[in-house]
Amino acid sequence: MTDRTRHLVAALTGLGLGLAALGPGLAPGFVLSYDMVFVPDPAFTRMTFGLTGVVPRHVPSDAFVTALSTVFPADALQKLVLLAVFVTACTSAASLVPSPRLPPRLAAGVCYAWNPFVAERLLLGQWALLLGYAALPWVVAAAARTEEPGGGRRLVRTLLPAAIGGFAALTVSALTALAVALVSSARVQRLRAGLRVVAAAGVLSLPWLIPGALRPAGVPGDGTAVDLFAARADTPFGTLGSLLLLGGVWNGETVPRGYGAPVTATLWLLVVLIALAAYWRWCREPVWWRGAAVAAAIGFAVAALGAVAAPVLQVLIDLWPGFAVLRDGQQYAAPLAVVVAVGLGAAADRAAEARWPGVAAGAAAVPVLLLPTLAWGAAGDLRSVRYPGDWARARQIIDGDPASGDVLVLPWASYRSYPWNHGRRVLDPLPRYLHRRVIVDDAVTVGGTTVAPEDPRAIRLAPAARTGTPPAATLRDEGVRYVVVDAEPGANRPSGAATEVLRGPDLVVYRIEGAGGGVRDAVPAAPAAAAWAVTSLAVFWSILPSGTTLSFPLLGGITRRRSDPRRRTP
Repeated sequence: MTDRTRHLVAALTGLGLGLAALGPGLAPGFVLSYDMVFVPDPAFTRMTFGLTGVVPRHVPSDAFVTALSTVFPADALQKLVLLAVFVTACTSAASLVPSPRLPPRLAAGVCYAWNPFVAERLLLGQWALLLGYAALPWVVAAAARTEEPGGGRRLVRTLLPAAIGGFAALTVSALTALAVALVSSARVQRLRAGLRVVAAAGVLSLPWLIPGALRPAGVPGDGTAVDLFAARADTPFGTLGSLLLLGGVWNGETVPRGYGAPVTATLWLLVVLIALAAYWRWCREPVWWRGAAVAAAIGFAVAALGAVAAPVLQVLIDLWPGFAVLRDGQQYAAPLAVVVAVGLGAAADRAAEARWPGVAAGAAAVPVLLLPTLAWGAAGDLRSVRYPGDWARARQIIDGDPASGDVLVLPWASYRSYPWNHGRRVLDPLPRYLHRRVIVDDAVTVGGTTVAPEDPRAIRLAPAARTGTPPAATLRDEGVRYVVVDAEPGANRPSGAATEVLRGPDLVVYRIEGAGGGVRDAVPAAPAAAAWAVTSLAVFWSILPSGTTLSFPLLGGITRRRSDPRRRTP
């Protein structure tokens, strides 16, 4: 069997896993769960590129979705992206197993694509993080060969899914790549290998790094939120044991149904321990094996940091808000998932060598059998829904108004539990659904504790918006043209001169007469555009054939030139 055939079988297996996992979510409509927000007909706005002053967590993933939505219907695109996560995860992990046999490779691929980490992050709606996670095994292989010809280009290509995923996905992948590159390279080449990883990750980070750095001053990070997002126990083995089993997400509502029961948790622990032992004992030929193990150990330590040393992380975030990327620690268990998956494949390979084909084939079924509630849309939790007609009518009215002005959303909350979404929590979709600047409360409340808001506009309007009846004069002065209110019991509506322009079963829309042009967002567009240009050139360079160079003649644009080994390049 050729490598191409093995990759094809692994990809088809991943596709089957994706179809099984999504289930009812494959029906027409959108799957809306926590951070997973897709909308029909998205448009490029200042928010798409992180120019509104909020932390640009959605950059560049929103731009990626918006661009592809010009080719595919947005709801079909969401399905394709989610299926791509499973296909890529299974294929990439299978490719790392140093065996010509198919069953061991599939054991690794299935384990990597179907485990508590994937289930919990999928329920949390973090598709962008999972996109980077899916390609992480390829990043491991590329990082170990950065000094080979074409190694830098290969590394950039493997980091592209994480770059699309944004700052969290790219941070996890970059830390993993850096550990692998430093450990796998010869001593005299370590510095250069590390610099190549830093350069690749840095250039790919520019679309979100520049807007984040140019955010308005006086919007600090919130170190007090460390405890809220720290890993938590979702098995009988405590927080550290749960992380070892690739679980431990901070949000208890996103733990798959039935996961963590003593019997299944014990069996999961047994599988993980066997996989780790097999990895250390038998997976020693590849150049990356030691680097991947170091990356897994570092990732596990970072994942546990908020749970075992919260004050340390708190101080770091207070010193520099950028350290908040370490706050949601469980996501750094991703490199451990690579090691566990490859280790399970190595164990299956030894079983096949011992002529126990049933054991080798059964290793691929174990993850699915131990986590059956990931199937059928996580036991029905992930279902496709359609946006109500009120939303389309509201967008027609608001976007069709030639007058400028922003939109305020009431009630003042960041996550919604719409009846039409079966009551499942989701980040307010209106900022992406409407094509104007939309102001929502971006302060997140977890267990009665509220994380400080980050949007400077939301901070200014919060005192009035929390009342539920903000004065129309105040909104007018702040450049708010429309107020959109969820049609639910309560007195949420602007007080004073506000005209009701839409009332339906799901939304009520008010227009503030005489509103001005709004407050200009503080992040300038020119540096962000330059960042996108530099990153685009790096991506373009990475996909060119090896031996191709780029020159930039004055006013002459970009010239592609193939190097000729028979003559020296001046």
